[in-house]
Amino acid sequence: MTRRYFGTDGIRGRVGEPPIVPGLVLHLGYAAGTVLAQAGSTEGHRPRVVIGKDTRVSGYMLESALEAGLSAAGVDVVLLGPMPTPAVAYLTRALRLQAGIMISASHNPYDDNGIKFFSADGNKLPDSVEREIEARLEQPLACRDSARLGRVRRMDDAAGRYIEFCKSTFPYSRDLKGLKLVVDCAHGATYHIAPLVFHELGADVVAIGNAPDGININAACGATHVQTLRAAVLENRADLGIALDGDGDRLMMVDAAGAVYDGDQLLYAIVKHRQEQGVLQGGVVGTAMTNLAVEKALDARGIPFVRARVGDRYVLEALLERDWALGGENSGHIICRDKHTTGDGIISALQVLAALVDRGTSLGRYVEEVKLYPQRLINVRTAAPVDWAGAPDVRAAVEAAERELQGSGRVLLRPSGTEPLIRVMVEGADAERVEHWARTIASAVQALAAG
Repeated sequence: MTRRYFGTDGIRGRVGEPPIVPGLVLHLGYAAGTVLAQAGSTEGHRPRVVIGKDTRVSGYMLESALEAGLSAAGVDVVLLGPMPTPAVAYLTRALRLQAGIMISASHNPYDDNGIKFFSADGNKLPDSVEREIEARLEQPLACRDSARLGRVRRMDDAAGRYIEFCKSTFPYSRDLKGLKLVVDCAHGATYHIAPLVFHELGADVVAIGNAPDGININAACGATHVQTLRAAVLENRADLGIALDGDGDRLMMVDAAGAVYDGDQLLYAIVKHRQEQGVLQGGVVGTAMTNLAVEKALDARGIPFVRARVGDRYVLEALLERDWALGGENSGHIICRDKHTTGDGIISALQVLAALVDRGTSLGRYVEEVKLYPQRLINVRTAAPVDWAGAPDVRAAVEAAERELQGSGRVLLRPSGTEPLIRVMVEGADAERVEHWARTIASAVQALAAG
């Protein structure tokens, strides 16, 4: 069965357009309740599900619709309010709940939103379960008898619990005293959490992007707009800057000189430190987007490396397959399975900081052996699905680029799993030729999309 609603990261779209409309989300809550929760219920106890959300104004509407659908399915609901996605995964597992639900469109603009699910163990749902939920959506919406309806309550101490969990992943023998950090919360779900985590570990924290109003999430701030953080680091003469995205699962960093470090470099810093400590578990999982420089640097250290499909769920699947601990994407999703079940921007930042504090060095010096290859990514918006793989003009442009790169670079085309885009990526040693071929291929895709 082909998935109709679920993409690489749950269900996502423009608010007010299917599937992000109240009626369908109400039905989704009922379908998810019957599939996810009832299997974990016991005699005399209703199943329980936790719901978190980011700071988008549409979160109120979607939360209410999900709450009603789950209650109709006989599921008790725990409402967290604004919380990072990884906090929902953690609390689902810590509270021994049947499932967790996060309302967020991650790094997308405020007028998008989405819904993603976590299983009882804090992992994202496998494709097979998502297909089962979609099958249930084709069946009529129903309602339990009044005596069997689910109840709803709010958890007032969710933020405090999660703050303590994040701090527990930083070495007890170390602290952040003497470090001045700028923390950009993207006006998102970490606004009331991330600054406290770093402050309570001893850092002098300057918080920005911490005044959400429902529509400013990810707006010229956070991990997708790192220049805002860069300017703040330089203005405040900080040692480092930490940029999170709207739901707190992505991380970018900036050093005192204003240099920006992406997910590839930050993952390498964590891996290198684990190896130096003698606690590295297996190898590393990246994606098709991982910079070649990281692969070469890991190979020089004798560390195995494999590429998974783009999407943190596929990185996690590859890690679980091999029982490895570390993986991630250049976009800033970093998974440390020895600390958490899912990607977590705050926890990833703490692992990088632990390495720098332990080694008494700067981020630039610590990852200096990773000389990133120039990489150009162009997003081509499409109104409808296009067969770019079978288009002669696109294929000819790709083949010409690959001939010129001659094994010293890569070309990658892929559809976005969260937006109506075709992503064109070219990587190689010569920045000028990389730019040329990225634009050439993107133009061919654009012409195809225009019909």
